[in-house]
Amino acid sequence: MNIIINCSNYKKNVPLAISLGMFDGVHIGHQSIISKLKDIAKSRNLETALFSFWPHPRFFFNPKENLQLLNTIDEKTALMQNFGVQHLFLQPFDKEFRNLSGEDFIKTILVDRLNVKYLIIGHDHHFGKDRSGNYDLLKQLAPKYGFEIQQLGSIKLENQDVSSTKIRKALRNAKIKEANAMLGYHYNISGKVIHGKKLGRTIGFPTANIDYPADKLLPQKGAYIVETIVDGKSYKGMMSIGTNPTVNGTALTAEVYILNFDQDLYGKTISVNFREFLHEEIKFESIEMLIEKLKEDEKRTIQYDFSK
Repeated sequence: MNIIINCSNYKKNVPLAISLGMFDGVHIGHQSIISKLKDIAKSRNLETALFSFWPHPRFFFNPKENLQLLNTIDEKTALMQNFGVQHLFLQPFDKEFRNLSGEDFIKTILVDRLNVKYLIIGHDHHFGKDRSGNYDLLKQLAPKYGFEIQQLGSIKLENQDVSSTKIRKALRNAKIKEANAMLGYHYNISGKVIHGKKLGRTIGFPTANIDYPADKLLPQKGAYIVETIVDGKSYKGMMSIGTNPTVNGTALTAEVYILNFDQDLYGKTISVNFREFLHEEIKFESIEMLIEKLKEDEKRTIQYDFSK
């Protein structure tokens, strides 16, 4: 996949079939757009492209906002590549770009710079200064600038529209299966294993403390059944997200106990795929009670069917 940081660095060559958006999560709605782009591109001898922003425009408008996203930039680009996108434009959202009107964006960026011949837009997408760009404007200008336009409706699951916002909400409420269904894959976090307080090893449940990105959304505090990927191999695991209240912890951590595993992981990058919610974070009255609960969780994890 060809990744272009700032479209001003791109020299127009091949004609493109493109879609616009943040694509946070690259969920099943986004995947349907990509699939349609590929069909259109094949039938019209075009190449597929997505136009997005990094960082998220909300960081520009609200720099103090604690915005957490479903994907890091590396995760997002990997997903898009896996789904067969040929070009990804990552545009910095700055003051100059913010002031482009909808029509300026269409003419100067999409037509003159990117050579767009076919554009697919989501059902509620707006662009340009003051959100002046939308499907109606595109439909009006398409004949003038020589491109075709198609608007796609939302994808629904159980009569509910799929969206990045709804996936974030599901994760914050520990509705893992609901989030995974909307994503079309298992939600995951990755990061280097760092040193923690090493309490787990003293009670028979050694954990790997993951240094996750600050803008990556963590699901609700609690315990989860997870699939842990280490050096390309898959292991059953139990993930704890929380502050370890039983030992009066204060820092939020993401720690995974990997079943039947005894390798040194410090400094290694691992990935954790969320499969099922076990329970909310609990402050136990004693370490012994914590151990008993961990044994219960371990039994459930062993019995869990990871082929689902």
